[in-house]
Amino acid sequence: MKGLSEAALRLFLERGLDGVTIDDITQASAVAKGTFYRYFEDKTALVDALLEPVRRELLDGLEACGRALSGAREVEAMFEAYRAMAAVIASALLQYPGVVRLYLQECRGPAAGARIKVVELSRLVSQHAVSITQKAHTHGLLRPIRPAVSGLAVVGAVERLLLAVLSEEPIGNPLELPDALTTLVLDGLRLPPPVARRKMDGKPGRP
Repeated sequence: MKGLSEAALRLFLERGLDGVTIDDITQASAVAKGTFYRYFEDKTALVDALLEPVRRELLDGLEACGRALSGAREVEAMFEAYRAMAAVIASALLQYPGVVRLYLQECRGPAAGARIKVVELSRLVSQHAVSITQKAHTHGLLRPIRPAVSGLAVVGAVERLLLAVLSEEPIGNPLELPDALTTLVLDGLRLPPPVARRKMDGKPGRP
C-alpha cells in the first residue's frame, strides 16, 4: 500500500489528478492492477487516503481554535487561539509536504472525479475559518467586517504562504511563519483599542 500511495502522490504532483490513471499508478509502483483494488476501490479512495492525515490535523486544529475562541474575552486570548491553529498548519506542512502541495494544487479545481475529496476538504476548512471568525466577532475582538469575507481572506493568505514554502520562495524560516502570519492577519482584523478608534472616526471610543 505504501508503494502505491507514494507512486500515486508523485504522479499526481507531476501531472495533476486528471492526468493520472490507475494503470499509471500500478506501473509506477510495479504492482499488478488487482493489487491496487485490494487496497482502494478507485482513484478517489486513494486520494481520500492520502488526504486523511492532513485532514485530521487541520480539522483538529481548527476545532481547537474554535473552542478556545468561544471562551476568549481578551485580545491576547484570541492571539493565542490563532497561534495554536497556525502551529497545527505548520506541523501538517512539515510532516506531509507532498500531500499539502497536492491539496493546494487541486483545491480550486472543479469538484469532479478524484478531486471531489480535495474540494470537500477545502470547503470544510473554509467553513471552519468563517465559524472561527464569527466567534471572535461575538466577543467584539475583530473589526466589523463580514466573517465570510475576513475568514476566507485568512484562508487565502495561509494557502498562498504554504505554497510559497513548498515552492522554496525566499520568505525566511518556515518555522517562524505561524507567529508572523498570526500577527499580520490579526493586526489587520482586530478591533483597535479605544484611543485608536477615537482617532480613526473622531468619536469617543468605548470605555
